[in-house]
This record gives sequence, structure tokens and C-alpha cells, in this order.
Amino acid sequence: MSGLTRWEPFRAQWNPWKELEDVEKRLSALWGRPQGKVEGQKEAISVAEWAPLVDITEDDKEYLIKAELPEIKKEDVKLTVQDNVLAISGERKYEKEEKDKKYHRVERAYGSFLRSFTLPEDADGSRVAAEYKDGVLKVHLPKSEKAKPKSIEVKVS
Repeated sequence: MSGLTRWEPFRAQWNPWKELEDVEKRLSALWGRPQGKVEGQKEAISVAEWAPLVDITEDDKEYLIKAELPEIKKEDVKLTVQDNVLAISGERKYEKEEKDKKYHRVERAYGSFLRSFTLPEDADGSRVAAEYKDGVLKVHLPKSEKAKPKSIEVKVS
């Protein structure tokens, strides 16, 4: 970060909201998140790059990845496992633009996406299963047999 501040000799007074906006832009860039463009006091229409949101859970038997893929057809989603990496890719196609409609805001992102995850050591990538329903992709990643804990009964004499 730079310690320099732009000098604006005709600026009437310090604007804390402008400073917060600058911090937000820097953090968005740092985390790789798209930022809304602000022109004056109005938000401009922009389409951001996107990646579906996921939840990853684990139990004794498997890892479960749930990805939100609203309004994406099953045929437009691809799931691969290669070199110990699970990848979910696809495309959300832009709706047909209608000439008699006037768009005031477009916040949903469209286009291609890719999410990839390195498989944990105890996962069995050869037995991945997936299901897709109501815009949610569920990827079941079973744990390998050698990774499952075994209980041994100890007899006390």
C-alpha cells in the first residue's frame, strides 16, 4: 500500500464515505471479488465475473459439496476429477434480450465459471457421484476404506 494521498486543492472538505469506498475497492481487489462501479451517487450497471457459491461438509463416510447453480441446465454443467483435483465448470447463458424491455439493473452474472478443489488425502476420487435438482448440484465424495476409523474391542481380564 502507498502512503501517498492525492492532493485536491479545491476540495471543500474531507469526505469519509469516499475514504470507505476506496477501502472497499482495495479489499475487493485483494479478495478477487467484483466491485460495483459508482458514478456520482448512482450505481452503474455492470456484469461481474462469477463463480457459484459452495458449501462443503464432511461426515464419517463422505465429503459433500453443494454448489448453487440457479437457472443452469444440467447439460451445461461438467464435473471432472483429474490429478487429485475435482472441478465443477459450466455456463449460465444470458437471457434473450427483449427490445421492448428497459433494464434498470443487472446484478446476476452470466458466462462461464470454474470452481476447483484439491481432494483431501482420505477421499476416493474414483467413486465420485453427483445429483442435480432445483438449481443445486450435490457432489458426493466418498472417503477411502483405509481412511475410515476402525474400532477394536479390547477385552479386559
